[in-house]
Amino acid sequence: MAAHPEHTILPLPSFERPVKLALVVAPYYRAIAEALVAGAMATAARAGAAVERFDVPGALEIPPAIALADRMGRFDGFVALGCIIRGETTHYDTVCNDSSRGLMLLGLGGAAIGNGILTVENMAQAEVRADPAGQDKGGGAAAAALHLVAMARAFGATRRGVGFNAHLGTPG
Repeated sequence: MAAHPEHTILPLPSFERPVKLALVVAPYYRAIAEALVAGAMATAARAGAAVERFDVPGALEIPPAIALADRMGRFDGFVALGCIIRGETTHYDTVCNDSSRGLMLLGLGGAAIGNGILTVENMAQAEVRADPAGQDKGGGAAAAALHLVAMARAFGATRRGVGFNAHLGTPG
């Protein structure tokens, strides 16, 4: 087995209509978060996507924030950015599992989400993964969201409203 397996990185999709992404950032480890944001912003810019940033207290708040934003229908896709570093308690497992599960459930529900929440053993691992000149996991998360937006558009997805449409008597 090779020490460094080959990775395939898809070219960024192109869009006929503008794309708007929401970056939802947990800046608990500020330097790591800012590196992730830098990578995500650069990737979004290369694809011509507009970006709006929202900060939340921690990784557990990222899925609910994305769910709130998705319900409003102002964004085509979402980029989840943050870092969870293993500590001395099982809190690490809870935060990793629940933030990941929340994002997956939202994605399965139709939200175009790139997951850039790092789950690492130590700060050194986080620095390598967050560095835009290194593994650029922030850029990778933005690219994932952009690919899902392109796929949704290719499938002809339309946004559904929230709640009940009294005029038509049907769910909106």
